Amino acid sequence: MASSSQSHLLSLPLPHSPSSFLSKPRTPHLPLTYPSPIHQRTVPLLTLNPRPMNGFQPHIHHHQHHSIARQRLLLVCCSSIESQNNSEGNEEDMPVRKVRNKRVSDWTTSVLLFGFWAGLMFYIFQLTPNQTPVRDEYFLKKLLNLKGDDGFQMNEVLVAEWYIMGLWSLIYSMLLLPTGRSSQSKIPVWPFLVLSLVGGCYALIPYFVLWNPLPPPVEEDELEKWPLNFLESKITAAITLAAGLGCIVYAGLANEDIWKEFYQYVRESKFIHIMSIDFSLFTAFSPFWVYNDMAARKWKGSWLLPLALVPLLGPALYILLRPSLSALPTISAATTETE
Repeated sequence: MASSSQSHLLSLPLPHSPSSFLSKPRTPHLPLTYPSPIHQRTVPLLTLNPRPMNGFQPHIHHHQHHSIARQRLLLVCCSSIESQNNSEGNEEDMPVRKVRNKRVSDWTTSVLLFGFWAGLMFYIFQLTPNQTPVRDEYFLKKLLNLKGDDGFQMNEVLVAEWYIMGLWSLIYSMLLLPTGRSSQSKIPVWPFLVLSLVGGCYALIPYFVLWNPLPPPVEEDELEKWPLNFLESKITAAITLAAGLGCIVYAGLANEDIWKEFYQYVRESKFIHIMSIDFSLFTAFSPFWVYNDMAARKWKGSWLLPLALVPLLGPALYILLRPSLSALPTISAATTETE
């Protein structure tokens, strides 16, 4: 009986017999999932000290351990060198990018300014009114004192504007020499200033197109020579301001009929129409050149910049109050360092 029961018990199929393992494939363990992505864990690609899994400590040979450590160290070194090279490349590229952007900006400004000047020349020669050419010739001779006293009284506003245009050329000479000179384009400014005595701001705009800062350094002996000694003189600046104030007061005291007559001249006369536009151009460009001169002299007189918008009187007041170049011995050194 005991033997039969033992054989009966031994004949029972085991649920986990070797045949069952061979007949049925094992299902792999699914990874643990967490309820939200916040709790998901990231496994590092390389670990120097692997953790035991299910109580089993994997055996790593000594040479494998050092191989993994070397790979880890190599990855760290390569990533640090790459990041350093990228940072150094960015630092080296930054000045190049700035120079490239500055060149593009300068070229864009020059092209736009040249287009403006070309359109202005087309308007002057083709579209300006020219109803009184004989009267224009007479007015021009009277203003140049080529005609004697014939009993005709010129319009006071027209006379004031005529003399103001000459003062504008003098003021721009004080602003462009020497701080408005161009050292990179190698184009002298004095021919344009000479032509501005006849052509006004129309003759200066081509120089504005070609102008490229920074100005060249100023030598000490250059300040003692003409024309810088004349243009840097406070006496010249005071006379210019007084003359400009006198012209504006002379035109401002004219009655309403004289101003209406002047406006009629502007609508009919080619000569007076062009001169009035020239006055507006001088006024529009003067704040920029005042700021450029102020920056070159390193003078913190920014409160004068709004006054530069006042026609003629604002730039003339700045020239009177600005520091002299002779009082700034470091201007040439500072300009050279900036280059």
